[in-house]
Amino acid sequence: MLALLRSPREIMFGPGMCAALPWVAAREGSKALLVVDQHLANSDELNEMLHQLEKAGVETAVWAEVTPELPSELAIRATDFARDLDRDLVITVGGGSCIDLGKVVATMLRHGGTPSDYYGEFRVPGPNVPLIAVPTTAGTGSEATPVAVVTDSDLGTKVGISSPELIPVVAICDPELTYSCPPSVTASAGADALAHCIESYTARSRTGDADLARERVFVGRSALTDSLALEGIAAIVEGLPIAYADPLNARARSQSMYGSLLAGMAFGTAGTAAAHALQYPIGAETSTPHGVGVGCLLPYVMAFNRSERVEEMARIARVFGAEGDDDALSRRAPRLVADFLAGIGIPRTLGEMGVARERAGAIAASGLRAVRLSENNPRVLTIESASRLVEAAIDGDLDSLMGDAPLAAPVATMKETS
Repeated sequence: MLALLRSPREIMFGPGMCAALPWVAAREGSKALLVVDQHLANSDELNEMLHQLEKAGVETAVWAEVTPELPSELAIRATDFARDLDRDLVITVGGGSCIDLGKVVATMLRHGGTPSDYYGEFRVPGPNVPLIAVPTTAGTGSEATPVAVVTDSDLGTKVGISSPELIPVVAICDPELTYSCPPSVTASAGADALAHCIESYTARSRTGDADLARERVFVGRSALTDSLALEGIAAIVEGLPIAYADPLNARARSQSMYGSLLAGMAFGTAGTAAAHALQYPIGAETSTPHGVGVGCLLPYVMAFNRSERVEEMARIARVFGAEGDDDALSRRAPRLVADFLAGIGIPRTLGEMGVARERAGAIAASGLRAVRLSENNPRVLTIESASRLVEAAIDGDLDSLMGDAPLAAPVATMKETS
């Protein structure tokens, strides 16, 4: 048995838990940079938060210039602002881009440089300025992960920074902060969280070598991440459809955020795979939200991987309430997920999102360049197989991907097992 887990030092979850922020912040520093989403910038909630932080003895400066897809230049400006004010703590209150911005700022405040100095894995040389993450959406799981994604205008693409040093020291998860999320955001974020769970649960398995966690940020699935992912799927299946239809349903919002948190903890160690790798070029071509693209791709990736993960796909189907033997359920699982996501407005095909069939090869080639994701897929991805997967997702053809013959594993480079 292999069991590995990276996570925040402390996690606080529950309705009203945001009230703990002042005393938690005072414990971690005295001069905070508070990074907030723009919709909070002039709100009564922010004013009350600042008042409570001041009462706790935390001097706070606000940075509210947060935009989706996080431009790397924005992180540089925010860091310069924080450095000029001699900040010793970063607090983020917002969605995934907001938390990712806080991670990059906390890195550059401590270690200098620019975001490009940290692209890739294990490029952060040591502990960062303390970071407290307070998510306001239930999807990215960024409050619990070792990854930040920025958009590099010089490269014309998204780039990941991956290091255990990026994980916030404290994650404060208050479902009440998600009540104002519109249904479209709830759906996109929830689809992303479900994909995090399923891709981490079905990710490549690797041997338990003592150097594994030093050699890879995403180490593949293990007993701990499997447990978190399965519980996360169950929470999302129960909560997300209701939260989408009834935004003020307290239990549904709690279940959705809890599932997202568990998903972040699972994939923050195990990693994601083909759905996330292929979404990068699709998102760039279609300008669609990350969770929409990942959610649309997920059933097709599950169908493609089915022959390598029959038992796991069957367990996923059982979470959705299906009954039967493993083989039959493994074949049902992709369609159960597709139907579930369609019920919250996620497109069933890439064709509906405007992806042309002649773009399949280029999308496949671009997705495979996200090596930390594509190599984490349990079934080997080649240009040919990835192109077939994308074509099937454009056409809406799940059945063509339900192959029975496992593909040969690649030559092991990191003591990998299939």
